[in-house]
Parts: sequence; C-alpha cells; structure tokens
Amino acid sequence: MSGKNILFLVLLIFVPISLIAHFGEWGELTVFITAGLAILPLAGWMGKATEEIAVVLGPLVGGLLNATFGNATELIIALIALRAGLVDVVKASITGSILGNLLLVMGLAMFLGGLRHKEQKFEPIVARVNAASMNLAVIAILMPTAMDVTSSGVSEQTLQRLSVAVAIVLIIVYALTLLFSMKTHTYLYDVGVADSPIVENPAHTPNIWLWGGVLLGSTLLVALESELLVDSLEAATSQLGLTALFTGVILVPIIGNAAEHATAVTVAMKNKMDLSLSVAVGSSMQIALFVAPVLILAGWAFGQPMDLDFNPFELVAVAVAVLIANTISSDGKSNWLEGVLLLATYTVLGLAFYFHPVIEGIG
Repeated sequence: MSGKNILFLVLLIFVPISLIAHFGEWGELTVFITAGLAILPLAGWMGKATEEIAVVLGPLVGGLLNATFGNATELIIALIALRAGLVDVVKASITGSILGNLLLVMGLAMFLGGLRHKEQKFEPIVARVNAASMNLAVIAILMPTAMDVTSSGVSEQTLQRLSVAVAIVLIIVYALTLLFSMKTHTYLYDVGVADSPIVENPAHTPNIWLWGGVLLGSTLLVALESELLVDSLEAATSQLGLTALFTGVILVPIIGNAAEHATAVTVAMKNKMDLSLSVAVGSSMQIALFVAPVLILAGWAFGQPMDLDFNPFELVAVAVAVLIANTISSDGKSNWLEGVLLLATYTVLGLAFYFHPVIEGIG
C-alpha cells in the first residue's frame, strides 16, 4: 500500500471524531476543523475508487465516470452550502477552485517537477484547447457581472434567466469537450492515459463491487461531513477572524481538492506533465463548464436563486489566473521558475482576499 493510501486511512479517524464533536457540542470551530480533515481522505478514496472502477468499465465509460466524479467533493459541499442559502460562499468556492487548480496545483507541479527535471514537456495543442475553454469560462462570468455593473435597474430575475441560459451553453460545451477528448481526438490525450499509474500495471484487475462500495460509502460520508462543515462555517470563520469570502475562495477549495492536488504534484515529479496538467487544468475546466452551471440550475430548483453575477473582485482574480496560466502553458514546456510565478500569483491573490474588507452578503 502506498504512503498516500496509508495517510488516507489514518485521517479517516477524523470521521468519528467530527461526529463526536458535533453531538458532544465541542464547539463550532472544532467541528469545522475535524469535518474538514475528515473530508480530505474521503475525497481521496472517492478518487481512488473512481479510477479503479474505470479500469473495469473501459476507457469510454471510465472516462465519463472520471468526468462525472472528478469534482464530486466540491460539488457536494457547494450543493449543501447552496441549500443552506450561502450563495456567496458557493460563488467564492467556484472562484477558489479555479484559482487553486490553475495557480496552486499547476504551480506546485511545475515547481517541484522542474526541480527534478530541467525542462518538462506536454502536448501544446491540448494546452491551447484548455486555454480557450477557460477563456470561455471568464466570458461566462464577465457578461452577467458586466450587465449588472453597467446597467441600472437590472432585476435579479433577469440576471437569473441569463445565467440559466449561459449555464446550459456551458454544459453543452463541456459535453463537446468530452466528445473531443474521448472520441474524435483521443490521440492527443493518449500520453496522459498511458502514464496513468493504473494503466502501467495491466495485470491489475480491480474488484468492481468492492470499489463500488467504497465509492458509495465515501460519497455518503462526504455528504454528511459537508453538512457539518457548512453548518459550522459561519461561526468558525468568525472565531478565526476570517471573512466568508476568504474561506470560500481559499479554505473550502483546498479541503475539497487536496487529494487531487497531491496526485497532480506526484505525477509531475515523475516527469509526467501531460497527466499532471490533465488533472489540474481539467479540474478547472470541469468546475467552470460543469459544476458552476449545475449549481446555477440547482439553485433554481432549490428556491435559492444563484446567478453568474460574481463579485467584480472575484472576476478580476479569475481573469488574472486564466491569463497567466494560459501564457505559461501555451508553449507546451515548463520549468521550476514558471511554477514559482504561478505560486507567487496565487499568494498575491490569497493575500488580497484575506485583506479584502467585509462587504454586504459576503462576510
């Protein structure tokens, strides 16, 4: 068993601890911290189970399964927060997931991978396709926000209708990106698939019932822990002296993405940048083109109207992240200094969100 899986097993102790903290009324801060720590290994086991099941189901169905469950943890947390009426926290978590994957994860991957390997290469065509997809995400957020800022008297209902229409477009585009990567242009993605740790061991035959049970159990426990996390979020962040904006942009995405982050960095250090970037950038694309639109539609269904009219400060941060990530990855090569530039950008944005004053509806 790998060191990562051993760590996931050890961290599972926080599942019962968080429940005891909740029912024993140990305080909202304790519940928030223990629930967050419990989600880390559960998200890791969800990812592991999805990979194992994908081996049995084949590349097409397995790819769809990975595409569906790739950001399941973040989606579950966001859905529960949305149902609780924390719309601004949900929007902040979308922003934070995009920033975290494009800057923190890709930055760490390029930096640590670059320390071991002077220059690392990846498929530039895929990088350009990903860049165009992320540009679309910025446009999707920009239009409703620009409409609200530049037009007086725009009703929430109008913004909601626009956002639902844009969400449908984004979901269609996401489906087409899956068609592109798994059917019409699979040869561009063959390097990343061939580098997969599971594919490297062709004799590996997973027990689909065992891993199906792990996936189901992990998903249910993530939902339970997410309830605890969201219920204690406002009180805990207040005790920590943090705004809900900073928590949504920085803390919540790190909790939901930690296992995925570790995978991207690990494979980058093995000089498998195609696979590393498919995890980091692919996750950002899924958040922008699938998770965010699903949350828009879910908010409409829950009676918790959510739109794509983001805080302009968040919009600027996303645009900056997409710009520098696209610039650095466009040539199909990376080195440790480019990783530092991405990490420095994430740090600057993180500091800006930390010092950003509390505004109505956010903190």
